[in-house]
Amino acid sequence: MLQKVSLKARTGGQILVDQLLIHGADTAYCVPGESYLEVLDALHDVQDRFKLVNARHEAGAANMAETYGKLTGKPGICMVTRGPGACHAAIGVHIAQQDSTPMILLVGQIARETTDREAFQEIDYRAMFGPIAKWATQIDDPARVPEYMARAFRVATSGRPGPVVIGLPEDMLTEVVSVPDARPYSATHAALSAENLAMLKTQLVQAERPLMLLGGSGWSDESAAAITRFAETNQIPVATSFRRQDIVDNLSPVFAGDFGTSTAPSLYAHQREADLLLVIGARLGEMTTKTYTTIQSPNPATRLVHLYPDPDEIGRVYSPDLGIAAAPVSVAAALDGVDLGRAQAWGGWCETLHADYLADTEAPNGGEWDLDMGVALAQLRDLLPDDVVVTLDAGNHTGWAQRFLRFGRPGRIIGSTCGAMGYSVPAAVAASIARPDRLTLSFVGDGGFMMSGNELATAAQYGGRPIVLLFNNGIYGTIRMHQERDHPERVSGTTLQNQDFVKMAEGLGAHAERVTRTADFADAFARARDSGRPALIELVTDPEQISTRTTISKLREAARKKAEAGQR
Repeated sequence: MLQKVSLKARTGGQILVDQLLIHGADTAYCVPGESYLEVLDALHDVQDRFKLVNARHEAGAANMAETYGKLTGKPGICMVTRGPGACHAAIGVHIAQQDSTPMILLVGQIARETTDREAFQEIDYRAMFGPIAKWATQIDDPARVPEYMARAFRVATSGRPGPVVIGLPEDMLTEVVSVPDARPYSATHAALSAENLAMLKTQLVQAERPLMLLGGSGWSDESAAAITRFAETNQIPVATSFRRQDIVDNLSPVFAGDFGTSTAPSLYAHQREADLLLVIGARLGEMTTKTYTTIQSPNPATRLVHLYPDPDEIGRVYSPDLGIAAAPVSVAAALDGVDLGRAQAWGGWCETLHADYLADTEAPNGGEWDLDMGVALAQLRDLLPDDVVVTLDAGNHTGWAQRFLRFGRPGRIIGSTCGAMGYSVPAAVAASIARPDRLTLSFVGDGGFMMSGNELATAAQYGGRPIVLLFNNGIYGTIRMHQERDHPERVSGTTLQNQDFVKMAEGLGAHAERVTRTADFADAFARARDSGRPALIELVTDPEQISTRTTISKLREAARKKAEAGQR
């Protein structure tokens, strides 16, 4: 059907908002600024079709948009003002780039006539964001807004998804022109051809101990279900990349665990034992290879088949035996229903890996600690709804969720894979506003909460009801762990003097309480869930329990033994 062409005279700001609607955008996250007032004014006329969420900080707004992109597969839209606003929002662009998340950051810009004079808040956004965005540009002619916005949506969603940054000179937004709108965009993805599928099957049937590694972005609920059916039909064990555990139901008999910061030692051993590694959608980066040590570069000892949406990523570090440019949805659809006839041969291998995963996620006894979150989460996990959304910050505290909770579609795990602190609370706020019918849990440390916990006020304003689980151990835990490992008992810069988190959260409009004992967690969680508003549970944990797998005392003892061995 031909699109109706509108030649009505409009401002650049009105044209831009019309393009957002044409391309299916329904939400944007912002901190308002005078540099893009025309956009804000145009949004006033479409409030019945478009939700504008004003966050409390540009980093929070950018993280909310990035979360929306993860949750929906559509570009998350963020709007910030020039200079400081853009700098604050840069973290969201970095996360979107490393996490392969579709996102569009719209930045107000100085007037065109003042360019290159170091005008108030002037920054060249092409130069600033060029290294961390998929595309960074500026629209200087309002007549080209439809062209640029259509391209922005396509770039953000096609191939390997990622962030687009667009500068919007304030005088361009006020200029009035007549220009036709663009057609609604469609993303372009590489598909798995019949020839490539045949080569993939040939590689698989030759294996004795295959292991699939799934990850990256672009997995729909349907494609996740399809790839799970393929794995279960053929009894191929499946691991996932960092914070992508929701691709496969963790209780499926094929699930083997995840490669990230809480990986079981047994899974690393099985990765070395595998004679074929089939990677679909995931990058072979630092997390999936234990800092490039479990797979040899450039020629892995294990046969490697890598399917990834961007051909430039295939072979970047590891030369595969077979590399295919294909989107995960295409691969999953092609493999759905395929029976390779090797299930009996692979069944024992698959059973071993899943059994090791279950053993690693058994609840600890908890007797050593007043509050043991491994015990608490193991008690909680079977009570959570199937569609729960879990958002994760950076830090060792996330290990308890990653190790002891179960994930799987339609539930989601949403976290920054680039290790950005301050991500989880804005992410939970965005997820709760976008999906108000779902339970949303945020895992955050005391350090990360102080970076973005103010966004609880945004949740209260827009009806979001996330439950924030705040791990308070009075330290920057991950850095203290590395500090004690490399420089034992020489604490420097990692101690936090915290204030009253309960009063802070209450002041932001949230239900809040403090938990110090394992036995009290379940009841506190129930009260938070029943409160009908944003909620925070402060979890006072012992800094000695530095992660799910070690303690500060053990780190110091290992460092002492290493030093003694070096002196001999």
